[in-house]
Amino acid sequence: MAARSLVVPLSLTLAALSPLAQAQDQDQDQEFSPAGKDVNYTAGDENFEGYLAQAEGDAKGTILIIHDWDGLDDYERQRADMLAEKGFDAFALDLFGQGNRPQATEDKKAATNRLYENRERMRELTLAGLEQARQQGAAEATVVMGYCFGGTAALEFARWGEAENIQGYTSFHGGLDIPEGQEYGDDTAPIFVAHGGADEMVSMEDVAQLATNLEERGITYEIGVYSGAPHAFSVFGSDAYHERADQRSWDTFMEFLGEIM
Repeated sequence: MAARSLVVPLSLTLAALSPLAQAQDQDQDQEFSPAGKDVNYTAGDENFEGYLAQAEGDAKGTILIIHDWDGLDDYERQRADMLAEKGFDAFALDLFGQGNRPQATEDKKAATNRLYENRERMRELTLAGLEQARQQGAAEATVVMGYCFGGTAALEFARWGEAENIQGYTSFHGGLDIPEGQEYGDDTAPIFVAHGGADEMVSMEDVAQLATNLEERGITYEIGVYSGAPHAFSVFGSDAYHERADQRSWDTFMEFLGEIM
């Protein structure tokens, strides 16, 4: 595969020094009521349950959402609905299996570790979610994104790089390390990473190593670092929620989508 000639330098979004972004359109204080629909599907002989929210009229493209370590729940559904309101089809896939929505920390670790230890299965199930989205009528041009564990899975899918019509990848507070034996292809689609400056699980050294790797390979990328934001800063209603970082990273994500789709 031919290398790209375009090299985009690291962009550090220093949220503390910038004006606050406008509040998101949806009132996050209200009880969430899904506007889309749950979608049951199969991969091999296993059952899964995703969530589809579609744009009104012609969609700008599709956003494939990968959930965090507690499985697909109302958080991903709400993000999908927010994307549909912005003119995108959105499909939140399921990597754990129908009915597997771990609550205890040890169960969340077990569910994610099974996929970390079997990266091929992680990629296959992500691809199955993408195929299901398209079978449901979602637009072909797709950006793959995820939160926490899902962000790690999105970048895993980026390194695999075999899916068709992928316009970009996005990780919100996900893991950034590159497993031994893997590498980003020179023709990897653009990447946006949103990272909390106060994240104690994913270090700034990890951020720098990723930027160096992507820069060396000539991959278009942008990394936003949001001061004071901890790991999982975008999760509504959680102790980690950081409104300023959430708003700014979401606005940057919208700009990213506007550039590549």
